[in-house]
Amino acid sequence: MNAPPSSPPGACPACGQPNQCAMASGADPQGCWCMQAPVSRAALARLPAQERGQRCICPVCARESDPAPAQPPAPL
Repeated sequence: MNAPPSSPPGACPACGQPNQCAMASGADPQGCWCMQAPVSRAALARLPAQERGQRCICPVCARESDPAPAQPPAPL
């Protein structure tokens, strides 16, 4: 199930549930769950092109099975 294209920044673009993104809630990005967790490349590849890089996916979608998960981003 894909989230509607007009979903808010705090919604996962893959499932529409809250993405728990620190930046979307105005918190420090370094405290976001995604900075410490690997994210499934397969989950990212399934996102519509217009959604990639626009909003965070949720932790559940990020854990989808992937033989080579992406690593957390390097700190700035």
